[in-house]
Amino acid sequence: MCVNCIRNEVDITEGIPKQATLHFCRNCERYLQPPGLWVNATLESRELLTLCLKKLKGLSKVRLIDAGFIWTEPHSKRIKVKLTIQKEVFINTILQQIFEVEYVVSGQQCDECTRLAAQNTWKAVVQLRQKVEHKRTFLYLEQLILKHNAHKDTTNIKETKDGIDFYYGARNHAIKMVEFLSNVVPMKYKSSEQLISKDIHTSVSNYKFTYSAEIVPVCKDDLVCIPKKLSHSFGNINQLLICTRISNSIHLLDVNTLAVADVSTTQYYRHPFTPLGSAKSMIEFYVLDVEPLGPVNGKRVLCDVHVARMSDFGRNDEQFIARSHLGAILNPGDTVMGYDLARANFNNEDFDHLKSANLPDVVLVRKAFPARRKKTRQRNWKIQQLGKEVDEMLPRKQEQAKIENDMELFMRDIEEDPEFRSTINIFKSDTTNAPAPVDTDEMTDNDGSDDEFPEISLEEMMDEMAINMDGPDAEEEDEDMMQM
Repeated sequence: MCVNCIRNEVDITEGIPKQATLHFCRNCERYLQPPGLWVNATLESRELLTLCLKKLKGLSKVRLIDAGFIWTEPHSKRIKVKLTIQKEVFINTILQQIFEVEYVVSGQQCDECTRLAAQNTWKAVVQLRQKVEHKRTFLYLEQLILKHNAHKDTTNIKETKDGIDFYYGARNHAIKMVEFLSNVVPMKYKSSEQLISKDIHTSVSNYKFTYSAEIVPVCKDDLVCIPKKLSHSFGNINQLLICTRISNSIHLLDVNTLAVADVSTTQYYRHPFTPLGSAKSMIEFYVLDVEPLGPVNGKRVLCDVHVARMSDFGRNDEQFIARSHLGAILNPGDTVMGYDLARANFNNEDFDHLKSANLPDVVLVRKAFPARRKKTRQRNWKIQQLGKEVDEMLPRKQEQAKIENDMELFMRDIEEDPEFRSTINIFKSDTTNAPAPVDTDEMTDNDGSDDEFPEISLEEMMDEMAINMDGPDAEEEDEDMMQM
């Protein structure tokens, strides 16, 4: 027979299906590769072409010469592939044929997206807690999680009264989160598991894993009294210290000598201590005079500060002389936040063993800007927050004022501490920076406080990325409709 007669009589594409089905998950945009593997593949890519060829069963009996996509509308749910094959039909006679295969894209949810869609379906949970009266540590930890994208594998994030719960669909994702938390904050954790089901035929068990993590109850600007044994391990440092920073260790400072101590997580739980007072216990003092003493440790300058309580103005002339590390930034007429030990009553065993003659009356912590805060002003920056699910048992109406106060204190910490805000991402605000009105009745004679007020420069801010879900041509279409 001639070539034309052979082509008419013999069909080498027999046994190769001309239609097939591809399963596509719309949520994660992955294709199913049987039996249970989901792979990422874009349209007209090598990965998708490989997946399409594997769906054809009879392709192994012929020789594949060429394969390529035929353009189809992306929303048509159809994918067409043009194949060129060869096969020996008679002795020393090879026939080549070109044909098309059409694939129908069918929607199907993968296992991971099914768990996300189902409520309260998780394999592992990380329960993070801290027993303090504010949530400034959690606000800082939330920014670290957002900066390092440590929450990408979570199926749900739930906010509770004393912390946050992170839910995961796999145990290794929860372990990865625990390792991240232990690298950024001092904490300890315990793990437990619960048997959900077991197949007696295959001995396959289904467990739910829980990781309970607790952050140390010490926060920035807290006043602490460390145990005597811990004080000896740091070269007989003073037991009465203030916390300057929280990272994977606790950074403590002695305001009398500018000596520092970094308490690791192991050292803390070997000799635990609780704070004597938190940032909410601090009161305002008015600076009368500053006398530098000479010792300098980085940005800290040792000095004697003459202060008086802001609440005592017009009542008495009681003054205090406090040793402080703020000699580089304090001037007469400034306002400083500190702890009033003369009126305080602490229930702490280590503090009771200290000699009362050696205790200071006032411990100054940081400079404040009350006159500038009273002016109505609008911040030209903002921070992002995690999409958390609020616990049903949380009294939101009663706690709302407390949450807003904690957020305001956290925003002030970002403004006043350049080292603190260098560890988080700050974004430009969408609001227009119009000149804010100022109350003339609250203006003070100290105009120099405006120059010293900490402002965040534009170089430290980032542009927030906005994702247009309608596609790049949505705005042009809207403009065309407006013109019509």
